Amino acid sequence: MKKYNFNAGPSMLPREVIEKTAQQCLDFNGSGLSLMEISHRAKDFQPVVDEAVALVKELLNVPEGYSVIFLGGGASLEFCMIPYNFLIKKAAYLNTGVWAKKAMKEAKLFGEVVEVASSADANYTFIPKDWTVPADADYLHITTNNTIYGTEIRKDLDVPVRLIADMSSDIFSRPVDVAKYDAIYAGAQKNLAMAGVTIVIVKDDALGKAPREIPTMLDYRTHVDKGSMFNTPPVVPIYSALENLRWIKAQGGVEAMDKLAQQRAEIVYGEIDRNKMFVGTAKAEDRSLMNICFVMADEYKELEKDFLDFAVSKGMVGVKGHRSVGGFRASCYNAQTIEGCNALVACMKEFEANH
Repeated sequence: MKKYNFNAGPSMLPREVIEKTAQQCLDFNGSGLSLMEISHRAKDFQPVVDEAVALVKELLNVPEGYSVIFLGGGASLEFCMIPYNFLIKKAAYLNTGVWAKKAMKEAKLFGEVVEVASSADANYTFIPKDWTVPADADYLHITTNNTIYGTEIRKDLDVPVRLIADMSSDIFSRPVDVAKYDAIYAGAQKNLAMAGVTIVIVKDDALGKAPREIPTMLDYRTHVDKGSMFNTPPVVPIYSALENLRWIKAQGGVEAMDKLAQQRAEIVYGEIDRNKMFVGTAKAEDRSLMNICFVMADEYKELEKDFLDFAVSKGMVGVKGHRSVGGFRASCYNAQTIEGCNALVACMKEFEANH
């Protein structure tokens, strides 16, 4: 039986990315050594980093004056690195979910933090509207996609201060105006690569202004100056990111990814809205194209486990919703196929017919 991977992260990768990375883990560039055992300073590996950086800049049209670095620690480490490097007196945060709240908690260790708006009272079912950012804030931090709750900000905001964004789960799924941001960061394990590497795009002249001593490893300048090679980087995840970046370019770039994301969402959300047994959890105008969250309609609540078991029996993997929301979650990152979405819809229709 064919399996369809809807895991929220670590998540589905293009099959060819997996296969090519696996091949290099057996024999890297014909060296007779595994990618897992070569030195990160080997002459064959530096071109991997160089090409990956170049592809990030090409795919996202990164302007001059920005650096691309590969770090460890996941997006969770960036929650403290961001204020360490950028918070001078005051930072503004938009609270749209668990990860935004965690980022805000870390920032409070470094200075004043203003929560400009929150949808916590509604269990984060929408992106807050009509809020203002203090003009004297050093930056506004946003989480563009909320994996747990299925909401997404799919535009680059116009605000009176610089933006910083956690794009862990929707980076490379749409065009981005990088020039509006001082920093963009993303854990790779959702929409870019295998777990173990974090990508950071940072504005060079925004660094070095924080009024504090920064530990060497937590200072972005350290990694910018050394081209991600200050210490041993996560070699295999960086290589898998390179293969995925190549794949995205071959598919037509982020514009093509954006089009596919909308097509996938139309298929799955269309069935959720049509099928009387299911209800979407996020407000329609703020629905994520990456993480589609839904529950059983009230009159069918007792069938939730039955549908989950049925979906699993039909090859759907990772469709159980997060405990904060319940129900179901179909994660449709770049590698997810139209075939997979149609298979999920067919599963929902068959369950409806059976009940």
